[in-house]
Amino acid sequence: MTDQRWLLLVHQLPSKPAYFRVKIWRRLQGIGAVAVKSTVYALPASAEMQEDFEWLLQEIVAGGGEAMLCEARLVDGLSDAQVRALFDEARDADYVEIANDARDLAAGIGADATSEKHAEARSQLGRLRKRLAEVAAIDFFGATGRLTVEGLIADLETQVKEDKAMAKESKKPTGASDLKGRVWVTRRDVHVDRIACSWLIRRFIDPDAVIRFVAGKGYVPNEGELRFDMFEGEITHEGDRCSFEVLLTRAGMNDPALQAIAEIVHDIDLKDGKFGREEATGISSLIAGIAMANESDEQRIAQGAPVFDNLYQYFRKKRG
Repeated sequence: MTDQRWLLLVHQLPSKPAYFRVKIWRRLQGIGAVAVKSTVYALPASAEMQEDFEWLLQEIVAGGGEAMLCEARLVDGLSDAQVRALFDEARDADYVEIANDARDLAAGIGADATSEKHAEARSQLGRLRKRLAEVAAIDFFGATGRLTVEGLIADLETQVKEDKAMAKESKKPTGASDLKGRVWVTRRDVHVDRIACSWLIRRFIDPDAVIRFVAGKGYVPNEGELRFDMFEGEITHEGDRCSFEVLLTRAGMNDPALQAIAEIVHDIDLKDGKFGREEATGISSLIAGIAMANESDEQRIAQGAPVFDNLYQYFRKKRG
């Protein structure tokens, strides 16, 4: 991968009026900038991002502050991966808020909801979709949280939709035989869900599977490819289930040891404590260490495989 170029806005604001400082902070949040230092904000370099920063620079100067804009390549200190992680962390926090609202909405509908209740829910769903679109527009590197929100909203839409034919489901591959001989595609910078899925694919579905790593946004799949843990992927988050859980179901696997691993991956990836697996904290630290020590996605998968191999044997023997 070539070095990432960044736009850096270095600014100093007057201490008063206080509302001006709040206004600039909100503008920075709105364009998706993240702080790399207390008065230095970053965006990925592009003509559109530069225009956003230039307008903000003029606003800061007009309000009595000082600012300068520069394009930079990171040489030491923060790495490109660390800055990308700052963007993902900021967007994941936004996605968590939307996901919580979606869960609250689902809980409020109930199984015996009236048509009026469904109509009201559809209106709230529209607002959730709008908020999701606004966050997705500044999700420059494809944060994982979007997958969870998309799954929750899709489930809600199915729950409250008026009588319309179900679509798309028939296009999704089902059964282990339908999953063999495919080229698997997922996002770069793999972490727990994608590492676990890759292990499951090569360990139980197709030992010779080819796995490709691509940009998180804008990838157009080729014929025969299966995208996993990606936005609009064939195998990805569905409702409150992570990609590993969905892949298990799609492959028709009901091995209790694999189900236990799925619960651990879920608790680490979605951070909702749904299963309360005591092993999650330790496995999370192991996977984080693997990700920090290995920049290559193939290396991360290779290093992560023994972790899941050992987990699988542990749960097999524990059950026995």
